[in-house]
Amino acid sequence: MVGQSPLGEGRAAVLLQPFVHQVGGHTSMLQYDEHTVCKPLVSQELSFYESLPLAMRQFTPQYKGIVSVHLKKDSLGNLTLIASPGLGQPDGCGRLDSAGGDPTVTLWHKCKWAASASSDHGLVKWSHTQVTKTFKDSCPGKVLLRTDLQYHTDSLLEDANGNQPERKSYNPWGLHCHRQHLNRMSSKHNENKLHQFLLLENVVSKYSYPCILDLKMGTRQHGDDASEEKKARHIKKCEQSTSASLGVRVCGMQVYQADTGHFLCKDKYYGRKLSPEGFRQTLRQFLCTGNQLRTDLLEPIILRLKALLSVIRKQSSYRFYSSSLLIIYDGQEHKESTAPLDHHLPFPKTHGTNPSRVDVRMIDFAHTTFKGSKGNPNPTPYDGPDHGYIFGLENLIKILQNLLEGK
Repeated sequence: MVGQSPLGEGRAAVLLQPFVHQVGGHTSMLQYDEHTVCKPLVSQELSFYESLPLAMRQFTPQYKGIVSVHLKKDSLGNLTLIASPGLGQPDGCGRLDSAGGDPTVTLWHKCKWAASASSDHGLVKWSHTQVTKTFKDSCPGKVLLRTDLQYHTDSLLEDANGNQPERKSYNPWGLHCHRQHLNRMSSKHNENKLHQFLLLENVVSKYSYPCILDLKMGTRQHGDDASEEKKARHIKKCEQSTSASLGVRVCGMQVYQADTGHFLCKDKYYGRKLSPEGFRQTLRQFLCTGNQLRTDLLEPIILRLKALLSVIRKQSSYRFYSSSLLIIYDGQEHKESTAPLDHHLPFPKTHGTNPSRVDVRMIDFAHTTFKGSKGNPNPTPYDGPDHGYIFGLENLIKILQNLLEGK
């Protein structure tokens, strides 16, 4: 192996960066290349992807393999995550199914970190200027993300003098998850420890301004392996949110506002507080680009959800506990005269000349169980489809249909 790489890891090494379009969840999603993201490997999730029913493949990210990842810390204290394809891989794993272009090294490794001596939470502080620059370079059109997120601990980013920056200049959720993940890894493991990560399709890579709604699906969120304490905690969250009443709750959102040129963002804490009516209003807000309600998106989204519903009804023994559903569209409205014809878009609008770029994808299968799952050697046997998930899908479709009919 030729040691010419600036990372010192050989030609195959890939510097990972936080995925700037992560809107929900707690696991850090990292960008591997333009078309690929990765996340820490969980055996149950790997088992799901390896035995994925053919009918479900159009509704999940493409599984691309496994990659080894390790921490790297330089003399200045900069902490990075390095992916090393082919290093410490099981036979037949670690190779991308589709190349998707050469990985690009980003500016993320220049973001300085330091353990906060004054913080009660032992969190990492990042340089505000460097992080903001990285987010700008990572977002199409150099668009900064605006957020309505409110945090009750410390600020996510501070400048060199410890001053809190303006909260509405970026979307911090992916950085928030990434920082916590780096803290856990650096406190528990040394730099030589190899961690296995799943490589998955970046389902928003084709969108210039990805508007993303992350919905936690089902009436139950705890897995079969949850402790009594965790089980009680998740049951309480469901009872106090729309998970119990609707079978679905908002877990995160970003919507491009065409009138301001920014993204409007909401997080899972916002979603937990919503009433059923608040949930309906948030769905409407997700489809509002600042200037208008994108009613042209309703029909293709409903069609896609109905197709998913048909598939889920046929999946006996599957329980998708704690999984999410992403609804995605492009916030950049194409002019009719210049709109490119994209034959790969799901459910293009059949009337008019402006195709609607929409997608619906299931994600997060760490607690998914099914008959024959290798990741969960003693799964609770279930018969029939996941009725909690179906209940959520049916209510989601009903609410969107009411919006379409102007109710």
